[in-house]
Amino acid sequence: MTLSLAPLVSLMAGILILIVPRMLNYIVAIYLIVIGLLGLFGTGGLHLR
Repeated sequence: MTLSLAPLVSLMAGILILIVPRMLNYIVAIYLIVIGLLGLFGTGGLHLR
């Protein structure tokens, strides 16, 4: 079974938004930074096994 990193980050961000809605801005900002860094460094295809 292989897991992609972006869906895991999305899932964690969604759960945190449901638990603590006031943190929405921070969670979205961190998510966008992480996805941007993954895209820049070419590790968007990184898979965890």
